[in-house]
Amino acid sequence: MLEKQRLLNTYVNNVTLDETLDEIDELIHKRKKSYIVAINVDVVMKMESDDYLRRITNEADMVLVDGKPLIWISKLHKCQIKEKVSGSDLVPQLCKRAADKNYSIFIIGGKDGVAEQAKKKLEQKLPGIRIVGTYAPPLGFENDESELDKINQMISDAHPDLLIGCLGCPKQEKWIYENYMKYDATVSVCAGATVDFLAGNIKRAPRWMSDHGLEWFYRFLQEPKRMFKRYFVDDVKILRLIFKYWRED
Repeated sequence: MLEKQRLLNTYVNNVTLDETLDEIDELIHKRKKSYIVAINVDVVMKMESDDYLRRITNEADMVLVDGKPLIWISKLHKCQIKEKVSGSDLVPQLCKRAADKNYSIFIIGGKDGVAEQAKKKLEQKLPGIRIVGTYAPPLGFENDESELDKINQMISDAHPDLLIGCLGCPKQEKWIYENYMKYDATVSVCAGATVDFLAGNIKRAPRWMSDHGLEWFYRFLQEPKRMFKRYFVDDVKILRLIFKYWRED
C-alpha cells in the first residue's frame, strides 16, 4: 500500500499517473477489493463540513490530487505533489491498459444512454476492450433499497475488474463506500463527469489550459449556470482553509 501524506483536511497519495496505473494493476492482480477517490478544491470544501465524506476519503485505498490549485497549495504545506491525476485523465489511460491486459469494466452514472454511448466510443477507439456493463441509475437511487440491491446484483453478475463510478461528489463516494464490499468488482474508481467526456457530450479543456490550472474556467464556460456557485461562491472559501491548515502545520 502506498503511503499518504497530509494535504489540508485529508491525506493524499503523492503519485504520478503512471504510478497510479501500476498500483491499480497491483490491486487487480491481488484481487483486493478497493476504491479510489480524487480530490479537488470542491471536494476539499465539501469535506470541511461533511465528516462522513472526509472519513470515506481518508479510508480510500488511493486518494489522488485532481487539480492544479491543490498542487500549488501543496507547496505551502510541505507536501509538494508531483502531478495532477484527475479522473478524466486517469480513466482513458486505464481503459487503454484494460484493453491491453484484458481487464473488464463496468461504467455506472450519467444520464440515460450516456454510459452506453461512452461504451460504444471506447469500443471504437480500443478494439478488444471488455466493457461488461453500463447503467444510469435513477434520481434518488441511493435511498431506494430495492434499487441498490438491483445495482449490486447487476455489477456482481458482470464481476468486472474495474468499476467506473460517475455519479458526482459526494454521491459516488458515499455509494461506493457503502456498497463496494457488497458487489463483485475489484477496484472501484470515483470518476465524476468522466462518463460525459468519454461519450463526447462535454469537451475536455485544451491541454494548455489544463497545464496552467484553467480547466475549471473552461468547464464554467461550458456550463455557466451549473458551475457558477461551485467556482465563484463555494470554492473561493478555500483561501480560509489554506490559512487555517497552514497555521496548524
